[in-house]
Amino acid sequence: MVKIPFRSIVSVGLLAIGLLSQSAEAQTAPEQPLQISWEVRNRFRLFREERDFLLQTEAGRGRSVLAGEQALELQSDGRGWARNTVNRLCIDLAGRVNEPCTRDNIKESYLTPTDHPITVRLVGPIPVGATCAWSFDDGDGVQSSAFDCAEPVNLRVRYGRTTVATVDVSAGSDPTQRVSTEIAVRDIFIAGLGDSIASGEGNPDRPIALAEEGFCFRSYLGTAGAQYYRPSRAGYKGGRACEAPDFLSVWQKHSAVWFNAACHRSLYSYQTRTALALAVRYPHIAVTYLPLACTGATINDGLFGSQQARECQPSKGNTCSGSVNGQLAELRDALAAAKRRQPDRQLDMILLSIGANDIYFSGLVADVIVDTGTERALFRRGGVMASVDESRDALRRTLPQSFAKLREALKPFVGGDLSRVIYTAYANPGLSDGGVPCPGGRAGFDIHPSFNAAPQRLAPVVGYVQDEFLPTLKALALCQSGILCRNPRADRMSFVDAHQDAFAMHGFCARAATDPEFDRQCFAANGESFNPDIVSAANQPMMCGRSASEYRAYLPRARWIRDANDSYFTAMTYPQALPSSMQPSDIHDATWGVLSAVYGGAVHPTAEGHAAMADAALPTAAAVLRLDVGVGEVISEPVQPIGGR
Repeated sequence: MVKIPFRSIVSVGLLAIGLLSQSAEAQTAPEQPLQISWEVRNRFRLFREERDFLLQTEAGRGRSVLAGEQALELQSDGRGWARNTVNRLCIDLAGRVNEPCTRDNIKESYLTPTDHPITVRLVGPIPVGATCAWSFDDGDGVQSSAFDCAEPVNLRVRYGRTTVATVDVSAGSDPTQRVSTEIAVRDIFIAGLGDSIASGEGNPDRPIALAEEGFCFRSYLGTAGAQYYRPSRAGYKGGRACEAPDFLSVWQKHSAVWFNAACHRSLYSYQTRTALALAVRYPHIAVTYLPLACTGATINDGLFGSQQARECQPSKGNTCSGSVNGQLAELRDALAAAKRRQPDRQLDMILLSIGANDIYFSGLVADVIVDTGTERALFRRGGVMASVDESRDALRRTLPQSFAKLREALKPFVGGDLSRVIYTAYANPGLSDGGVPCPGGRAGFDIHPSFNAAPQRLAPVVGYVQDEFLPTLKALALCQSGILCRNPRADRMSFVDAHQDAFAMHGFCARAATDPEFDRQCFAANGESFNPDIVSAANQPMMCGRSASEYRAYLPRARWIRDANDSYFTAMTYPQALPSSMQPSDIHDATWGVLSAVYGGAVHPTAEGHAAMADAALPTAAAVLRLDVGVGEVISEPVQPIGGR
């Protein structure tokens, strides 16, 4: 007789019990019903082509906005995802809304859509080879079609209408099953208002391309003939020496590209990223986004009134009006145009960041980083620099009155409910190591010979921003701390500042071993990144010996704040719209040398910083819009099968 070991008998017994158990579970587990699933296609309506939206949905799947941005930065090798998308928008480079806008080969009204493209699918235990007979009824007629059930159905559904979708599923001799649901696309209209933080300053959609060779700037330092060299613009073939002046139009052909140059509006701004993230995460909505924020804006000059343009879009005539219309007037005109076509069209939400320029924040930055006496005297005389005391006086005396005026002006846009205005606060750019002020010095600011973030000037500004400016903004938005509002319950804005703790680890001085190799090798910690010898620097301005073209503006970094070196290497903005008294005399001018290092976004968030701000704003935006209420009600259960049991 063959002996079977006891251990084998036990194993076989356990296996049999397991199989029986699985069989019993299979018999008792309820089968999931067939369901209809649908989503809006290319639902961020600023994008003309669906491929740009699909890039975002793929990057955002299961990720935060920040993690998605970092994934796209690596995917693009630091060149940025927006460099191509910027030419495929429903807003042109002059800031005008395209009406109509051709999106995926269909002409649509951007502000007042009449229908939306959707994709419908049958999901669940679909029988092999089943045929689906679809019908879609919006009350004005029925669209019918038949497909293999594995195939999605693409169609357009009417704006403001509920469409009843029904499908009859046939599979051989099996009884026909009918599934039905209601499809209602919610088109959400969002406007973005504010200043440089709102517009995305520091992050051109297509950054500047730099050359290996140097470009000469004159300097206020020393004698009138003092000169220094920094990397030139790639493709520029004109005079690079200070003794060889050239036309601005030649230089401007090689500028960075913004989707609106006059306001330095960028697709990387936290406002755009918040609106885009809503579209990515909620498949049953469409987002119509109107970006109006403008760098340099104050409440009075920018929101209520016109303001100076940051720069001009390169053109054949190289003309520049030099001014930008007030944002509230632009929004009022856009809504009036929309209501003429759709009387019930309403603005659903406003994204807002404003106040920094009202208290002279750029002047505070200039006071911190401009170190040499000549420049400090010139900039002080020109009103470019401001002290903490001057800023504090504006914070206490003028900002509350201006904010109250703005509060009243915004009410008509949101039906009197200011909770639909989401005020997103600034981050303190000078903090690192968990909230300690940056140590200061020339590191990150040696792009100009006169720059030095002196610790004795930096620390008081960082403390003032943290302890006075940011708390005051919160009180203004929320009617707190003695801020008087006519109706505190209705006058409180929704307020976002959850990103501030994260920024405390990522100020302009943050450095890490994971920073891009170029940054670690070429931006010296001792502030000696550039060749001081004007003879050799004409051909090789970098001390590290590498070409400036290797810099990548959009790679993950420890710092979420652009320093002055970043600003030059990313945007290098020529200040066309300055007052005539400050306008550079030629492209080698000393004023241009200073402003080229800061005019394109120094001490502003990077694309990663803006993504972190969007992560903070997103839950508040979803709550204000009530996007998580009743989401599960859109997909129905199957009805009683027709054709018998």
